[in-house]
Amino acid sequence: MSRYDLRTWLSQASGAGLLLRLDGADRDLEIGAASQLNYRRDTPAALLFDDIKGYPPGYRVLTGSMAGPASLGLTLGLGSGLDDAALLSRLRGLPAQWLAAVPDFAPVTATDAPVLANVMRGGIDLERFPSPLWHEEDGGRYIGTGCAVITRDPSTGSLNVGAYRMQVQDDGASATINIEQGKHGAQHVREWFAREKRAPVAVSLGHHPVFLIVAGTEVPRGVSELDYAGAILGEPVGVVVGEETGLPFPAESEIVIEGWLEPGDTRPEGPFGEWTGYYSGGVTQVLNLRPTRLYFRDDPILLGAPPGKPPHDYSYMRSVMKSAMITDALAATGLPGLRGVWAHEAGGGRSLIIVSLDQQYAGHSRQAGYLAAQHPSAAYMNRIVITVDADINPRRLDEVMWAASTRCDPGTDIEIMRQTWGSRVDPLYTGGPRYNSRVLIDACTPYDRLDSFPPVATASAASLSAVAQRWPQLGGVTNG
Repeated sequence: MSRYDLRTWLSQASGAGLLLRLDGADRDLEIGAASQLNYRRDTPAALLFDDIKGYPPGYRVLTGSMAGPASLGLTLGLGSGLDDAALLSRLRGLPAQWLAAVPDFAPVTATDAPVLANVMRGGIDLERFPSPLWHEEDGGRYIGTGCAVITRDPSTGSLNVGAYRMQVQDDGASATINIEQGKHGAQHVREWFAREKRAPVAVSLGHHPVFLIVAGTEVPRGVSELDYAGAILGEPVGVVVGEETGLPFPAESEIVIEGWLEPGDTRPEGPFGEWTGYYSGGVTQVLNLRPTRLYFRDDPILLGAPPGKPPHDYSYMRSVMKSAMITDALAATGLPGLRGVWAHEAGGGRSLIIVSLDQQYAGHSRQAGYLAAQHPSAAYMNRIVITVDADINPRRLDEVMWAASTRCDPGTDIEIMRQTWGSRVDPLYTGGPRYNSRVLIDACTPYDRLDSFPPVATASAASLSAVAQRWPQLGGVTNG
């Protein structure tokens, strides 16, 4: 098995003590509730549910695959012994390196693959898999939460892999795909509709978590997430070319469906417990996929990544990946003095971004805030950007809010940006164009008072270090 095989990942996670097996759960709410309890543990595990009520043994569901630094480090090939700070440090610069390496990791086509163990060309019933009812008020069962939806640009042939939720419809005969309008996959679908009156789609429903990472982060349009996944793992992804659509999908996926979207074929979809922490999307008409091919391995594993009130399944992953990508993006603009970025889980890894920097000129902190608020790597559903000085740890909200409470004058240091990129899942969205507003809070020391601002009342680093060495039971010195 390759490095990008989910079963390889499970073996590694088990060996590192990161995997917890739970037997006998009901797909109605119990899997979702158990997963939610797990996300709130100090050290979340990866949960593998087996012997699910009403399903054969071996038909499994995996959640929590990247809910903490150890499992995320394992997924990215960086090791499972990292904490938050070490993981983010190791990631610094890596997204740019992976992007630059993409041309060297084009997928390799396979004619024989584990996912071809079972191939169905008719009579497809998605109810054969234990799609959970994740939240009590969900409008149905969601087979796709940790999924990877594959589309192709009809003009250029470039591929996109996106994480778009999928609700089981028509008693298992179909599934809706909820794609936000601005996403690359939605752009592909619209172009196919204009050309061919239908759009080909392939969906992987179980796979190595790296495919969820690349599907759920902003990879530039025109760059295939399959290539990007290969660059992360240092190994080209083996793919199978679908019989029906010609779209490639990972050869070691657990479950894959192929089919077509058509403009008039929609179903009511939702509500669903969103990453914002609310059932905020309501019920809308969403494009419906009718599977024409179904491929699955023996004893298949469905990868679940249910959102909800943070922390949820992928909020930690998104926080870390977005933080690394925004850091690299801001550095690439030439912004000097950048010390760190953290996209907080409390904001779903999108809506609350803290930027730490060494101020070097008047307007520097405000410039950093504007760049972070609107750079493509951070613009979607961003709501609050706070800039802080280098002495503030952006990962510590207590430090950030202390700075905001003592270094920010609301009359001069808070600005509002209007009609920015929002989403229909925003609990404040009430219809019409999907705008939102965002606030920029400059919580840096006023530049003209850098030399005269009151000093911080804290012991020196040398004093703290000396005391920590004398009385190690105090826990030593940390930067938060």
